[in-house]
Amino acid sequence: MTYTSISSEYKQKIVNTFSSNPAFSNIQMIPALEKIVVNQSTGDFAENAKYLEAAIKDLENITGQKPVITRAKKPIAAFKIRENMPVGICVTLRGEKMYAFLDRLIHLSFPRIRDFQGLSKKHYDGCGNYTLGLTEQLLFPEIQFDKIQKLQGLEISLVTSAKNDEDGFLLLKGVGFPFVA
Repeated sequence: MTYTSISSEYKQKIVNTFSSNPAFSNIQMIPALEKIVVNQSTGDFAENAKYLEAAIKDLENITGQKPVITRAKKPIAAFKIRENMPVGICVTLRGEKMYAFLDRLIHLSFPRIRDFQGLSKKHYDGCGNYTLGLTEQLLFPEIQFDKIQKLQGLEISLVTSAKNDEDGFLLLKGVGFPFVA
C-alpha cells in the first residue's frame, strides 16, 4: 500500500463519515488534518552536543524530515539556560509525509506500548487539535535500541481544521485513533 492511497483512502472515509451529518452540508466544512508537529526538548541539548546530534538523527529517522533546532529566546538562570542555546527540536509534517507518519504511529507505534488501553479524550485544546506525549522514541521501529544515546520523549500535536473538540474527535476516530471507550 502506498502513502498516496492512504491519503485518498483517508479523504474518502472521512468525507463519507461526515457527509451524513446535516451540520456539514458543504464538503468544504468537513474537518481535515492540516499538519502534525513533533517536538522533542530537553536541557541536555545545551550541555552535550552529542545528545543534540543523536536526537536530530533519531527524529529524522522517525519522521523522514530533518528537524529544526529551537533555541531559547530568553536566559533563565534557574535552568542554566542562556539566550540562543538549543533547547529542543521540532518537525512539522504536511501532505504525504504526514499521512505516512500517522499510519506508522497508529499501526506500528501504539501497539508497541506496554499495557496500552487507548488514548484519552482529555487532550484536546478546545479547538479540535489533539496533543499526546510518548515517553520514549523506542516505540518507533526505525530506532535501534543499541544506537541510542539517551531515551527521549516526544510530543505529537495533530492540528485539524475542526471548529470544536467533538468534530476533532470524530475526525481522529475516523482516521483510526484508538481512543478509550
